[in-house]
Amino acid sequence: MKAETIAAWTLDPGGAIVPQVYALLREAIIRAELAPGDRISESEIAQACRVSRQPVREAFIRLAGEGLLVVRPQRGTVVTRIDYAAVLDARFLREAIEADIVKILAEAADEVVVADLRRQIEAQRAAGDARAFTRLDEGFHRTLADAAGKRGAWKLIEGLKSQMDRVRFLSLDRFRVEKLIEQHSAVVERIAAGDIGGANAAIRLHLRAILADLPEIEAAYPQHFDRPERGLPHPVNAPLALGSGDVGA
Repeated sequence: MKAETIAAWTLDPGGAIVPQVYALLREAIIRAELAPGDRISESEIAQACRVSRQPVREAFIRLAGEGLLVVRPQRGTVVTRIDYAAVLDARFLREAIEADIVKILAEAADEVVVADLRRQIEAQRAAGDARAFTRLDEGFHRTLADAAGKRGAWKLIEGLKSQMDRVRFLSLDRFRVEKLIEQHSAVVERIAAGDIGGANAAIRLHLRAILADLPEIEAAYPQHFDRPERGLPHPVNAPLALGSGDVGA
């Protein structure tokens, strides 16, 4: 375990401990501060956070369930490599869920929600760097789910997309932020227009952006990935149902 990673960790003693330890560890793995192959210790983390080992153990179990850790009794706990096939599967499932979310919103466009989303897009344009944009991007997609009454679905997505988030962090230096913001804008404007097909196509195109960079990112960081024995799989996507809006192809 890297001492500098946990040196600044502080917990709120008035809050639930397990979610806090889980969130700190998850972020460290997503951001590659804890890299694939790094060993982490229950006792070391418990000592640094000034808690017992039990909440740390529970956080480990949650992270193992997301495929971020491998807990090996008597042999230690290790940060996993990024499962390439799992990235494709998670992205496919996320697209399916969010396509239905924007369909719900486009079927009955809410002016207040649309105005809020447009404000968020302006904040994204004002973000200073790609890392700041990723936080705003997360909030944007969460807002879509909340507005559609699908907060539970977003929690499911958060659990699914851990491997995607790891890839996204590795790709920060090649992030085309302006293009992603325009894709967000296309989603919002199709929702505002009540264009169900256009909103569906816009969100699907947006969530497929990672596919173009994934092979290059894997080639640039081979030590971070678990490459399938039969070679890199090709993504399978649902067909786009274009609406009246011009969202590209």
